[in-house]
Amino acid sequence: MNIVCLDMEGVLVPEIWIAFARETGIPELERTTRDEPDYDKLMKYRLDILREHGLGLKEVQAVIEKIDPMEGAKEFLDELRSLTQVIILSDTFEQFATPLMQKLGWPTIFCNTLEVSEDGVITGYRMRVSDSKKTTVKALQSIGYDTIASGDSYNDLGMIQASKAGFLFKSTAKIKEDYPHIPAYETYDELLNAIKASLNG
Repeated sequence: MNIVCLDMEGVLVPEIWIAFARETGIPELERTTRDEPDYDKLMKYRLDILREHGLGLKEVQAVIEKIDPMEGAKEFLDELRSLTQVIILSDTFEQFATPLMQKLGWPTIFCNTLEVSEDGVITGYRMRVSDSKKTTVKALQSIGYDTIASGDSYNDLGMIQASKAGFLFKSTAKIKEDYPHIPAYETYDELLNAIKASLNG
């Protein structure tokens, strides 16, 4: 029995923090998991910048409402879900993901949650588990699933390498160069064909 685990940002939707950085004119917020392998360090950096600029959850959510899935993403996901079970594994947060899941047709997503004060300041965050993507893939395997995984960033490498098949999608030149043994694709058709071959393999 197979289950496909996909990253969200950079694979199905544009990077939320890059969109927010451009909307607010704060270039420091363009830093993502493609640049910083340490997610805890990255999130503390982001929250410090939000506090410094007096920005909270409401401002981030207003930008997210304007974000649409990447071209072809919903069609890719719909076709994939007609073939096998799919879970989106993301290090984003429930408070960010909901409008994006609506636009993608409500696929299942496992993500994290933000800690928000009454006045809307993001004070912290809670991760479901440590190394959440790899841990989730291992848990799925422990209950009888073969996992197939795809993502674009450093925080996707654990789940990709722990799966029976794994693929980079729209990744960076640096990650592709550092992990040449992982097949890398740029279009949904290529990724879908690779997943189909793995389902049948």
